[in-house]
Amino acid sequence: MGEWVLRTALRPAKGLQSAGHTDLQMAVNVSARQFRQQDMAGLVRDVLADTGLGAKYLELELTESVLMKDSEAASQTLRQIKDLGVSLSLDDFGRYSSLSYLKRFPIDCLKIDRSFVRELTTDADDAAICKTIIGLATT
Repeated sequence: MGEWVLRTALRPAKGLQSAGHTDLQMAVNVSARQFRQQDMAGLVRDVLADTGLGAKYLELELTESVLMKDSEAASQTLRQIKDLGVSLSLDDFGRYSSLSYLKRFPIDCLKIDRSFVRELTTDADDAAICKTIIGLATT
């Protein structure tokens, strides 16, 4: 199923790229189960080759649960994917929060969990948490 989703997402992305929309990036969610059960780097490499989409036009979105099980194996896989030129996002950051993720894993983008963002403008604690996460992520 995960391979099908990836292929299905990248085909129209390649079409948009071919039509001149070279500033668009396709983001695809990857489940923890898919990430652990497959050779993710190999799958991504193969699907990029098959669709002809440039790696810089793909962003894989992962949740913290992907990184929690076997962090050494996850780190190795993420580095292999990064070596392909693919961007990596950490979705729902803060839900299980380990700030060590920011240091140990080659993440390009943090997507802060909605529980902190929902009341960002009305809750001083949420605003402080978001500001701190943004500050840590940009250093």
